[in-house]
Amino acid sequence: MTAPHDTAAGDDSIDVLVVDDDFMVARVHRTFVERVVPFRVIGTAHTGQQSIDAVEELRPDLILLDLYLPDVFGLDLIPRLRSAGHDCDIMVISAAQEAETVRRAVRRGVVDYLLKPFDFEDLLPRLERYAARRRRLLSAVVRGQADVDRVLGGTALSAPGGGLPKGMSVETAAMVERTLREADGTLSATECAALTGISRVSARRYLEYFHGTGSAGVSLRYGVAGRPERRYDWHG
Repeated sequence: MTAPHDTAAGDDSIDVLVVDDDFMVARVHRTFVERVVPFRVIGTAHTGQQSIDAVEELRPDLILLDLYLPDVFGLDLIPRLRSAGHDCDIMVISAAQEAETVRRAVRRGVVDYLLKPFDFEDLLPRLERYAARRRRLLSAVVRGQADVDRVLGGTALSAPGGGLPKGMSVETAAMVERTLREADGTLSATECAALTGISRVSARRYLEYFHGTGSAGVSLRYGVAGRPERRYDWHG
């Protein structure tokens, strides 16, 4: 477990604890998080017990939680943290894609669920959504149902009013959707980019958006070497 950071970074920072059994993976996740303002990583942990000790000592706002820890299944840490009085938010970072695991995670109140492997571009919009929702919750003044709806509306992938997230266009989304619908089988982000003429990073973002809304499915294709490729197909 790493030592805490200097707390002089300011009250607006969002303190993050990275939990992963693999030291190298935890280091990569830490690097990703620290590229996003106002997030800062205040510690890392590699087992369930280290995680509990780190939360007690460092009091993070958000935990990036791996599920396959050597001494405990990650989701089983959540009720233990709650019973100890810790109300930090949990974002699951895991290769576990079983439906029951995802359902358990939702029932235990996780704020997001990101499948490994992923790139910085996959984590970035999730951190940005979390930060925006956190700001709304901290500054909310509830005078009626409309105020409650406004605060809770930040949990959706789409923008208020049913639109796309910031930085995404209706025209490009329609083009990616059409390409995915017409594909003979699955498409990777690279293949989608080649067919649409947009960058691979942009294609990946739109494909992940459709996956997040339930319109597209994701499967992993394992090659001879390297990490598995994420492939998408249209569900509608």
